[in-house]
Amino acid sequence: MRINLPGLLIERQKSGARRYRVRVEGNKQLRILLHVTPDDPEFMEHYRAARAGFSSPAPQRLADTAIPHSLAWLTYRFEAAMHERVNASLMHAGTLKQRASFYARLREAHGDKHMVMPRAKVMEIRDGLAGTPGAADNMVKAIRAMYGWAVDMGHVQENPAVGVPAINRGTGAVPWSVDDLQAFRDRHPKGTMAYLALTLFMFTAARIGDVAQLGRQHERTIDRVRHLDWQPEKKGSARVCIPIMPPLAEAIAAQTVVGQTYLLNAWGRPFASKAVFGNWFRDRVREAGLDDRSAHGIRKAAGELMALAGATQYHIMAVHGHTQARTSESYTSGVNRTRLAREAMQAMAGIEW
Repeated sequence: MRINLPGLLIERQKSGARRYRVRVEGNKQLRILLHVTPDDPEFMEHYRAARAGFSSPAPQRLADTAIPHSLAWLTYRFEAAMHERVNASLMHAGTLKQRASFYARLREAHGDKHMVMPRAKVMEIRDGLAGTPGAADNMVKAIRAMYGWAVDMGHVQENPAVGVPAINRGTGAVPWSVDDLQAFRDRHPKGTMAYLALTLFMFTAARIGDVAQLGRQHERTIDRVRHLDWQPEKKGSARVCIPIMPPLAEAIAAQTVVGQTYLLNAWGRPFASKAVFGNWFRDRVREAGLDDRSAHGIRKAAGELMALAGATQYHIMAVHGHTQARTSESYTSGVNRTRLAREAMQAMAGIEW
């Protein structure tokens, strides 16, 4: 994330992590260390306090203000551990940001309770968010991650969130149909940035964070064919190297402004973050009248279309960056069953009736 604020100093440490300090307004010699990164939802509060000459407590110190061994105490200690992992590039800052929002909810509702939580309580918290099933399941994931760490650190003996089932049984994002793709292209024709974004999604099957970062620095030539070669940002993903298909090559060439990334904002600069790009692309989707479609649905559409064309799970794994076959099976299972059923019925064609 690029950020430019008065008095904000960015220092790169030997480990490669970044540390943020702020010059106090009116006293350039006094610099205050920030204990949060720009991805933290409370970053601006910490920044403004530092500019005014006040130092905000580090997450670890916040644990000292909570009731010892309370749920709030545990959440603060785990957040401090996650900050260390982010600084060491062992965790994505977005994961920390998402989980922190759930821990803030836990503190508000149950912060003064003892940190040893029964499984029934986890299910009660989950069910309390049933109106938003995605959030309910993510809350359980956040609790499970915290208690997994707490068990390793010896704070508790059991993880109460292990085995708590998800309540969101849906199939996730809706795959775009051929008609959906055409409706988007009708509204955003070739030569527009929106058209290039759609084409990148479709012919790389990349996630939104990767699409926003892809650029000419990821191009390489293999056997005289131009490829895109990148490491997906999602932890555990395999490196992806795929040929640039003609529709994508044409969409890239149609852009008159060349920048660090293929996709540029209205000022000809890379999008500040995947969240900013995601909001921009969502607006373009709505302009095409596709309010219930998402960027991830294009990735799913690409997987299903590849399967329809005869691609195996392992073909799709190579494109999607999956490392386990069961992850790509969702794209092929329905198609393979349909194909097998058709072949089975063809075998009955010679039966006399």
